[in-house]
Amino acid sequence: MKIFLISILKLGLRILYAPIKLFKTKDRIVYLSRQSNEKSIDMLLLEKAIAAQNPNVEQVFRVRMIDDGLAAKLKYCFYVIGDMYYLATSRVAILDTYSITVSCLKHKESLKVIQLWHALGALKKFGLQSVGAKDGRDESISRAMCMHKNYDYVIAPSPATAKFYMEAFGVDQSRIKICPMPRVDRITDGMAKTTEFFSLNPGVGAKKIVVYVPTFREREAYITQMLKTEFEDMEDYQLIISPHPLSKAPQDERYLPNGSFSSLDLMKIADIIITDYSACAFEAALLMKPLYFFVPDYKEYNSDRGVNIDIKEEMPDAVFEQADELAAAIKAGNYNMAALYSFKDKYVQTNNGSNADVLAKFVLMQM
Repeated sequence: MKIFLISILKLGLRILYAPIKLFKTKDRIVYLSRQSNEKSIDMLLLEKAIAAQNPNVEQVFRVRMIDDGLAAKLKYCFYVIGDMYYLATSRVAILDTYSITVSCLKHKESLKVIQLWHALGALKKFGLQSVGAKDGRDESISRAMCMHKNYDYVIAPSPATAKFYMEAFGVDQSRIKICPMPRVDRITDGMAKTTEFFSLNPGVGAKKIVVYVPTFREREAYITQMLKTEFEDMEDYQLIISPHPLSKAPQDERYLPNGSFSSLDLMKIADIIITDYSACAFEAALLMKPLYFFVPDYKEYNSDRGVNIDIKEEMPDAVFEQADELAAAIKAGNYNMAALYSFKDKYVQTNNGSNADVLAKFVLMQM
């Protein structure tokens, strides 16, 4: 039944899109995202770089999350009509997630579609890689939804990551563009909200700050509690949890900072960073701060979802399945920075100049 409804939906969209494509194409770039209701860091930096290189190019942002509930989903259907108009009248479309309108419709030959994925890498399997897996997408629904179709280019942050992206997006090497993400500029700018953080959180000034940035998964609350329990007895350390934006797990205010700080803001302030399968690991590696992986469900997660990178092989001294062993390693302080540098160098490529400028030049070439 679900496949039938999807087929009807696609047919309706295609019928509606046909006359919209008669509108004139403009010197316009449209950005699409379902990740947030606000522009991402990558979009903001790329927008600025493109405007500096060619101020005559119009840039339009169509960023809207699909909220829970039938009413919200019906409302989003009307929003999709706007997406179709801008796809029909733009020369370049840039998206950071799967888009129904991009993948399910047949576009003008003049439209170039660039996938600028919302993560800095791919530690865990995703997209087409995870189709059919226990925690992945249903294969028949993915096929019906034309998952990750119609991309002209996929931006990959490194040659090592390109292999994962080819599998996840179903593209060959010719459609991969190796280019650092614009956010690398922000990560490596040496600026942090340190003064603001400590003014709002004066009680942690004398402690070492440990920031935990987990990925989104069902076992999140249980695993987080293991860390909380262990850090209760570590008086010289302050554990701060930066939950995934999609997390619905109840949050303990004792581990949330006062003030509005993004995961990147907190990682810049942190002395130590803990994650699991999150792509924040690559951002943390760029900061060259002690990075630990807490993965008590490693075997189960690898079986249910799958991973691209064997962190136990690449970062053997920084991967822990037991919270007490992780705590002991943090207290000991004997961190292998050489292994972290190798990890960073392999999975995140950087330029000497502005990474946003490099990508902006590539995007404008597609105009």
